[in-house]
Amino acid sequence: MFRLIFLAVTQAILMCTCQSLFKVASDKMPSFSWSWAFFRDGIFLNWTLALSGICAIAMMVEWVYMVRNYPFHQVYPLTSLSFLFAMFVSIIFFKETVEWQQWVGVFLILGGCFLIAK
Repeated sequence: MFRLIFLAVTQAILMCTCQSLFKVASDKMPSFSWSWAFFRDGIFLNWTLALSGICAIAMMVEWVYMVRNYPFHQVYPLTSLSFLFAMFVSIIFFKETVEWQQWVGVFLILGGCFLIAK
């Protein structure tokens, strides 16, 4: 059980990191156009986008390992652990405000995750 929770937490961290890097990368992109400059500067030379892709690949590899070695009905709900990490990232890095109702929802989800992983 502890191994499954460890894997789920690392997978959730990778998921949150991937999506956060993608948000930063998309903010750095110029306005879309069908031009070489857009694809060169916005896609091919956007290192934050590349890091997001690396995190996504690592997350997928870990996901495949998890679904092959643990029951799907336990593994899939544990992906919602990423909500907790997303809350902290949104506050710390993106300076967003999180309301108390959202915290209550996240802790209810976490309680469900621990019941499912049991």
